[in-house]
Amino acid sequence: MSMPFYVSPEQLMKDRADYARKGIARGRSVVVVQYDEGIAFATENASRALHKVSEIYDRIAFAAVGKYNEFENLRVAGVRYADLRGYSYDREDVTARALANAYAQTLGTVFTTESKPLEVELVVAEVGRTADTDQIYRLTYDGSVADEHGWVVMGGQAERLAGLVEGEWQPGLSLPQVLQLAVRALGSAPEEGGEQRTLPAAQLEVAVLDRTRPRRAFRRLAGPLLEDLLEG
Repeated sequence: MSMPFYVSPEQLMKDRADYARKGIARGRSVVVVQYDEGIAFATENASRALHKVSEIYDRIAFAAVGKYNEFENLRVAGVRYADLRGYSYDREDVTARALANAYAQTLGTVFTTESKPLEVELVVAEVGRTADTDQIYRLTYDGSVADEHGWVVMGGQAERLAGLVEGEWQPGLSLPQVLQLAVRALGSAPEEGGEQRTLPAAQLEVAVLDRTRPRRAFRRLAGPLLEDLLEG
């Protein structure tokens, strides 16, 4: 009887992590930025049907990069979780932190027990009544959770774009200012000395969680409204 091929747990986890990172790196980045009246989401996405940014509940939104069918399944599960919790208890009991914890358990379980990890990275954001109570959580393929403040970038060029956003973002920026910052970062040249791309509104997917709205804070921005905001 032949001995089974042995792979150390450390090497197995490393291989899974490398596999997931390579899959995520093929996707276009998503920029999430806090502004004076809420949280804005922007990504390069010409599709009007296959969304990377979606509403989960009244004041909670979801953004993702990676493999579409995998993060869409997670989005649907999040909507069901939020609806059930809101129906069973109270709408105020549905929070981004609880949703992020649920996603972390799912991602972590798949990463450690399944043969293939989920090739996704997620942001779960909740807009509060004031900027100080906004919540932004970033979740990676292995179930790790980070509590972000102000902004977050995820996807293939995350490190490079994060440096651009970090250099220009500050608290209290208006919606046009943060959208222009996000779009400049998304259109930046991948190499030093490269040419900056100008991304038209038709190639962008943009949404906001607007704290001034009474109940459902999520809304998409497109067409002439988005063009006006990008022109400032």
